[in-house]
Amino acid sequence: MATSLKDRRALPAGARIDHWAAPDGWKHRVFDWRAEGQATRGSILFQGGRGDIFEKYLETFAHWHAAGWNVTSFDWRGQGGSGRLTPAKNCGHIEDYGDYIRDLTDFWAAWEPANPGPRAAMGHSMGGHLVLRALVEGAIRPDAAVLVAPMLGFKPGIFGPFAERAARFLGGLGDTARPAWKGNEKPYTTETRASLLTHDPDRYADEIWWQTEHPEILTGPPSWRWVIEGFRSMRELAADPRLEAMRVPTLVLVAEKDGLIDGKSALKIAPRLPDVRLITFGKESAHEILRETEAVRDRALSEIDAFLDARAAAR
Repeated sequence: MATSLKDRRALPAGARIDHWAAPDGWKHRVFDWRAEGQATRGSILFQGGRGDIFEKYLETFAHWHAAGWNVTSFDWRGQGGSGRLTPAKNCGHIEDYGDYIRDLTDFWAAWEPANPGPRAAMGHSMGGHLVLRALVEGAIRPDAAVLVAPMLGFKPGIFGPFAERAARFLGGLGDTARPAWKGNEKPYTTETRASLLTHDPDRYADEIWWQTEHPEILTGPPSWRWVIEGFRSMRELAADPRLEAMRVPTLVLVAEKDGLIDGKSALKIAPRLPDVRLITFGKESAHEILRETEAVRDRALSEIDAFLDARAAAR
């Protein structure tokens, strides 16, 4: 069920935005919305994708909160409200995806004892990649995990199978912290950013509203280092034999016609997990499954709800 435009563009009553400092002192912006009353269903940590802000998911958070879940999310280091790592203020940069994993590990270690179980870790796009990598590496141990359009492969683009090699070459022509391209979500495309993300123009407009009202949280193109390290992290995760030993119950939602990331990679990796449920969407869904039209979004939320009811039991 859709929430009103007003609710999607305002911080919910009872929710709070704070900051968490990683062990190295880097401050991350944190959203936290505690369930009301005594019948707390459990706790969800939801992590967005590259360039995401948690404001984009207020509508989805409201759905889980109404069901009794505590909902928490933080902006990844170097994007949203968690500062920048390069003088190009809108550039999403990271030196190593291991930095993201350390932040997630340290945040989870503090968050877990403060939030009742069952506990679910969720991630969209890059967040899905990082949650899965953290699970495989044993960095976090939730009772259940949900990966939404996980970034487990890039679209090969004009360089085909040589895309990673091309990224290393092109990135190496200058400072790898410089923006990899000027705009849109990916280079060499005639598709609009909106059409890559969602078929719902109103939900797309929500993101633009937040970025316009709060320009400090806008993140633009990634750095070349982000791209290079993304290729490496995904390649190493796909080759990690610990995938087959990762026992956390996992739900994977994949948009097969995703124009932003390579959904086929997720379809190959998901079946390797010992305890997995895989749900696919066709041409009706672009990349942002949870911000799609009502039919897609309602189906996705119903699948997540049913999965959590069946599999997210406290350990």
